[in-house]
Amino acid sequence: MTIENENVTGVDPNSVPKQTLASGDQIPVIGLGTFGSDCFSAAEIAKAVEGAAAIGYRHFDCASVYGNEASIGKSLKTVMESGIRRDELWITSKVWNDMHGEVAKSCEQSLKDLQLDYLDLFLIHWPFPNFHAPGCDVNARNENAQPYIHETYMKTWRQMEALHEKGWVKNIGTSNMTQPKMALLLRDANIKPVCNEMELHPHFQQQELFQYLTDHQVQPIGFCPIGSPARPERDKTPEDTVDIEDPVIIKIAERLNIHPATVCIKWAIQRGQVPIPFSIQENHYFSNLQSAVSDPISEEEMKAIAQIEKGCRLIKGQVFLWKDKQTWEDLWDLNGKITPP
Repeated sequence: MTIENENVTGVDPNSVPKQTLASGDQIPVIGLGTFGSDCFSAAEIAKAVEGAAAIGYRHFDCASVYGNEASIGKSLKTVMESGIRRDELWITSKVWNDMHGEVAKSCEQSLKDLQLDYLDLFLIHWPFPNFHAPGCDVNARNENAQPYIHETYMKTWRQMEALHEKGWVKNIGTSNMTQPKMALLLRDANIKPVCNEMELHPHFQQQELFQYLTDHQVQPIGFCPIGSPARPERDKTPEDTVDIEDPVIIKIAERLNIHPATVCIKWAIQRGQVPIPFSIQENHYFSNLQSAVSDPISEEEMKAIAQIEKGCRLIKGQVFLWKDKQTWEDLWDLNGKITPP
């Protein structure tokens, strides 16, 4: 593995802080996301994984539905052959919606593709067992789509717990959960989730859910940490805002002489969430990693960012709706109650 850009020096991975989970395991405070937003090939993303490891990344966030785990597995093999030990890495994967009834099969395939003996973290990607074709339009609907039914979800969770007991996964968690759904899971789980992966950026801070999770020792992991400007066109709406164009973010960036995107990453880490920004550009993922170890944002600036919340959810999940005439808001339990079937 080599660093290609002469202006990129790398970061000592031992200097990157970690968050301690309820299990006692420690997760690096920043990871490399591997969802290419339908814009980048598996080969490009796998190359970025090797490059990121070379400059100091040890945390990689994967998922079966991204369609690139086999390519990433080859990169991880190269990474470990270079001298980086498996126990220095943190590898996450996720079970996709159409495998909620076959969690072990999904995990086994991810382990095979990633060329690993265990995962550090395994997540249920969405709480809805609703398959949709990759790249489909947001208005596409699966005629067999189902709402969230807690008893059904708990059957999936029991399979997750079994994988933990077998040693296939060291930690289990959730993704895209709401507070009322999480409350039921925490009530009924034998092994409680240690993380919830969720959309988090300055214009969508999810303050109430964030506080609920931290109060219950569930570590928030944030995707779209800079507002996901490269997200698929199908996920864009006219109401969306752009975090890196916010005057508050720009002012902080000018003071620190950094890109506004780096400000968003710094804010995320200092707030206590674990951002997983995606990039295949070496200078970009280097800057993201460096944000974990360079000059912090001031307390006053953190307070200023807290005030620019706009409630701007970018990944709305419309394809998971189960009835006609529903809107994406029905997925997110905005009134504090689980949307009924």
